[in-house]
Amino acid sequence: MNAERIVRMRDALQQALAPSVLEIEDDSHRHAGHAGARDGRGHFNVHVVSERFAGLGPLARHRAVYAALGAMMDTDIHALSIRALTPSEQG
Repeated sequence: MNAERIVRMRDALQQALAPSVLEIEDDSHRHAGHAGARDGRGHFNVHVVSERFAGLGPLARHRAVYAALGAMMDTDIHALSIRALTPSEQG
């Protein structure tokens, strides 16, 4: 089920942010038994590099990721760790 979620997350982030780098890691297995995991939602790590983050601070970048994922934040994702960079910051 989380493989399908990752595909949907990838599609949403690609469409909204046109990233040059997009890595999504399912970290749900490390949270088995955790209250947020009991309802079936997952824990994920996202590394995204996009020109669209230029001029945005960390909070605005995270908000852009949350906005791109939309309803998935309520239905599929319990926890999301985000690393959001511009291409020049990626190095």
